[in-house]
Amino acid sequence: MMQQYLFLILGFFAVLSALMVVFTRNPVHSVLYLILTFFAIAAEYVLLNAQFIAVVNIIVYAGAIMVLFLFVIMLLNLNKDTEPHKAQWMKFGAVVTGGLLLLVLVGSLKGTETITHTAFDNSAGYIETLGKVLFTEFLLPFEVSAVLFLAAMVGAVMLTKKDIK
Repeated sequence: MMQQYLFLILGFFAVLSALMVVFTRNPVHSVLYLILTFFAIAAEYVLLNAQFIAVVNIIVYAGAIMVLFLFVIMLLNLNKDTEPHKAQWMKFGAVVTGGLLLLVLVGSLKGTETITHTAFDNSAGYIETLGKVLFTEFLLPFEVSAVLFLAAMVGAVMLTKKDIK
């Protein structure tokens, strides 16, 4: 019973800090709120007996990628006066891409069912079990997510590059 309350509290904290990432005006504060979101999600992974994923989440996301984000934010010139305005077709492309991502997420959740109890076996968080499930049952979503990450990286480069006239 206490585990369910802790899960709900961590979920609320993760959603709240994720909203602060979006609504905070200062980009450095947004990155720090994103780190808090990753820690809350890692704590939920621990509650779900997925210790490996929790540790990888903290090391890779909260550690390496957030440091990279901070360096990029500090190296970018975020002065609004010198910031070039993006063309309408780029904004339209961003909306279409976001809609396609939403469609993929809804489609991936279509075949799932709700878990009514938390009776997991002891091997749920182990690396061997994770590898077997990832490369047998979830091979297609794994590859689709790799393509989505590649598209996100290309989109980030397109949005941040200078317009050459």
